[in-house]
Amino acid sequence: MDINNIKSVYFIGIGGIGMSAIARYFLSQGKVVAGYDRTPSELTNRLMQEGALIHYEEDVNQIPPLCKVKAETLVVYTPAIPSEHEEFVWFNKQGFEIQKRAQVLGTITRSAKALCVAGTHGKTTTSTMLAHLMNHTPDGCNAFLGGIAKNYGTNYILSENSPWIVIEADEFDRSFHHLSPYITAITSTDPDHLDIYGTKEAYLESFSHYTSLIQPGGSLVVHEGLEMKPRLQDGVNLYTYGRHTGDFHAEDIRIGGGEIHFDFISPLGNIKDIELGVPLSINIDNSIAAMAIAQLSGANEEEIKQGISSFRGVDRRFDFHLKSADRAFICDYAHHPAEIKQSALSIRELYSDKHITAVFQPHLYTRTRDFYQEFADSLSLFDDVILTDIYPARELPIPGVTSQLIADNLKEGVPYTLCSKEDVTHLIRQRNDIEILVLLGAGDLENKANEITEIMKS
Repeated sequence: MDINNIKSVYFIGIGGIGMSAIARYFLSQGKVVAGYDRTPSELTNRLMQEGALIHYEEDVNQIPPLCKVKAETLVVYTPAIPSEHEEFVWFNKQGFEIQKRAQVLGTITRSAKALCVAGTHGKTTTSTMLAHLMNHTPDGCNAFLGGIAKNYGTNYILSENSPWIVIEADEFDRSFHHLSPYITAITSTDPDHLDIYGTKEAYLESFSHYTSLIQPGGSLVVHEGLEMKPRLQDGVNLYTYGRHTGDFHAEDIRIGGGEIHFDFISPLGNIKDIELGVPLSINIDNSIAAMAIAQLSGANEEEIKQGISSFRGVDRRFDFHLKSADRAFICDYAHHPAEIKQSALSIRELYSDKHITAVFQPHLYTRTRDFYQEFADSLSLFDDVILTDIYPARELPIPGVTSQLIADNLKEGVPYTLCSKEDVTHLIRQRNDIEILVLLGAGDLENKANEITEIMKS
């Protein structure tokens, strides 16, 4: 099916961050956009305001008539949707064109030069930062992002005349294998999604295969020290990057007074006195990757400096909901042990003299089963921990796999509390000793952020 000729697009799981970006793309193209999601959210509400037709029950009768015309409708689904989903089954039996989100994204990106960011973690912030940098160039860019960019209030950026498309390349379910990158960065390859890949070796091989998809004439910018082995076509350039070493790296890093400055060292031309708009130490690495791709794509020194200094971050990525002299409340999407460790270290760097409490909602039974010891080690970097029930997402419970597994392996002396997500706000309201509070995880606990903010203020 030629997506230029379709009249309507139906999304099963339209409220997902990646799905909603593609829905916005088709809305901008004048297509009828409709879909199902399990629960209403701020994203689905905004999509409806922009013209999408959305319902929240598995019900074929609620699919709009225009989306039941097989010859004119594309059905897009997320792998998080179970195969027995009523609407998915109906479309399949009727012989509709059904594609994964990644397949559609791959088709869209082949019409332009795709600037992609892949990696276990760091890809959302880095790709959003890159999109912001490219938006400072005369050509601008299109972007499909895995988070809401604070500078734009959306996860989709449209520039009709730009040759560039910035993509967050997602390794889940090997989705990024549908892409044809022109330039890509790989930020990290710490094993994850072992429910899909089975082994660390298979996970790393997936990244190696991804590098083989880079178009000749393009480039790979890979973080130093990764176990993944690139497998490049002839004519693809290879660069490394890192905080202190690599073809692209930082020198003369200055951290203080709530600011981070450094010099960007590059084979394409050094840039003095970069100032991070979001001054977190992990963003030194993220910004180096983003600046490297921007430079390789033609961005000049002034465009890069202005872009990095004016970058305001991504919703749910180290997102301050409250920040005062004596207390702070942060939401962070960190849901992998390495991400939680980095979050803990970053908060400790900012608040070395404060008591730091973490609330963690584990995401997926399989991830908890595979990494409960690593989760415990990372969470032990906080002063005390509140653990909620596991957020199941697409999974059914696994016998014996609960948050207690993490609690039992916290380092000796780290106090913890187990509670349901419904009781989190009540528990926080009872506590008068919380100075710095961070909400961790990729589940739905973030829906309570506004209520928690009001509790922290009072």
